[in-house]
Amino acid sequence: MLSRLAQVLVPAFGRLTVTADAGAEFARGSLIVANHTSLADPAVVLAALERLGVRPVVMAAAGLWRVPFLGTALAREGHIPVHRGDRRAARALDLAASALEDGESVLIYGEGRLPVRRDAGEQAPLAFRSGVARLVERTGAPIVPIGQAGARRVTSGSVAKQVAGLATAPLRRPDLHVHVGAPLTVAGRGHRTIRTGQAHDAVTAAWRTAAGRLGEPAALAA
Repeated sequence: MLSRLAQVLVPAFGRLTVTADAGAEFARGSLIVANHTSLADPAVVLAALERLGVRPVVMAAAGLWRVPFLGTALAREGHIPVHRGDRRAARALDLAASALEDGESVLIYGEGRLPVRRDAGEQAPLAFRSGVARLVERTGAPIVPIGQAGARRVTSGSVAKQVAGLATAPLRRPDLHVHVGAPLTVAGRGHRTIRTGQAHDAVTAAWRTAAGRLGEPAALAA
């Protein structure tokens, strides 16, 4: 339901385009890793993946499960709450590993947080936490890097700016772009820091392509 809903709602808030590298594919049990810039970008990424016929299990902040109706839908569809800074955080990795081993695609945000900035501009992905590397170690899942740009044009900044952005987006319909990179496979165990860096580099490259498509200064400068 969430993927279908995103596909319906996102075009009302912006103009979404999707591209992919040669060789980009979603094998069974893929770990989809995306950059996180805005409260709007999960919907943007899900809408793009729906176009490509992919409906992933999503790892998301546990607070979303307390939102009326949304929380019920998340629980019913088997998405995974992440309790940050809590002993239950390990449970999220267990559930994600099980989903990957069952052949499901899992969407994770490697940064685990939003950038702290007030304007609507893009910036390169922040440093990744260890969750991506841990899941690869446990399951051997291929990483599919996703770069998205433009979601900050829908909503970003202070609470007032976020509300204003959402209210005016259907009139402004900003450009949004999602780029899918070729799968990255890192075999063997150990070297968690190296795995994390490789995943970050791949997502950064995908983000640079997406942001470049929108003429974002941060990507063009890079």
